[in-house]
Amino acid sequence: MSWVTQTLSSSLGRKVIMAATGLFLCTFLVVHAAGNLQLFKGDEGRAFNEYSYFMTHNPLIMTVSYLLYTSILAHALMSLILTRHNQASRPVKYAFARPEANSPWSSRNMGILGTVLFIFIVIHMRTFWYTMHFGPIPMAEYDGQQYKDLYKVVVEAFSHWWYVLFYVLAMVALGYHLVHGFKSGFQSLGVRHKKYTPLIEALGMYVFAILIPALFAAMPVYIFLKVNGII
Repeated sequence: MSWVTQTLSSSLGRKVIMAATGLFLCTFLVVHAAGNLQLFKGDEGRAFNEYSYFMTHNPLIMTVSYLLYTSILAHALMSLILTRHNQASRPVKYAFARPEANSPWSSRNMGILGTVLFIFIVIHMRTFWYTMHFGPIPMAEYDGQQYKDLYKVVVEAFSHWWYVLFYVLAMVALGYHLVHGFKSGFQSLGVRHKKYTPLIEALGMYVFAILIPALFAAMPVYIFLKVNGII
C-alpha cells in the first residue's frame, strides 16, 4: 500500500486524484442531465418516474453510484488539502500581486466555487436522494406496477421560487467551476497537445460550462413556470 501513501502525500498525486474524480463527475453530469430531460415530457411524470426506478434498481448503476459518492468526497477532500498546502507554502501574499492580470476569475476562485457546489450537493441530495430512499413519498401506478412518485417531490421542491433561485445560482457556480476545472483535469493527467487541447477547451467551455449547467437550470425554471400557470 506504499504507492497509495505516496500518492496521497504528494502534491502531484493529489492533483491526479482530483483530476480523475473531477472528470468522472463530468461524465456523471452528462448522464444525469440526459436522464432529467424526462421532466420536460408532458406525461405527468411517468417517464421520469420510470427512469428513477431504473436508476435505483439496476445493479450496475447502483454499484457505480457508490463510486460517485466516493468521488465527490475524494474530490472535495483533495481540493481542501491542496488549498491549505498552497496557503501554507505562501503564507504572505506579494504586496503588488495582480492575479486578475494573469489568470481568469474562475481559476482563482475554484475553492469558493467548489464550496458552493458541495453545499448545493448536500442540500440537493437531502431534498431528492434521501426522500427517494428513506422519506415519505407518494406512489404512482403504470401498467399495474407501482413506482415511487419522485416527480411529485421534484414539482413540490421547484414550486418555491427561492429553491429555484438557489438551484440556478448553483448552476452558474457549476459553469464557472467547469470552465477551468475541465481543461485543468486533463492537464493534471498529462493530456496536453496542440491537436487535442483546443478541442478539450471547446468542450469545457461550450458543453460543460454552458450547455450542461443551462440544461440543469432550465428544469426548475420550467417546472416553476408550469406550476404557476405561466406556461
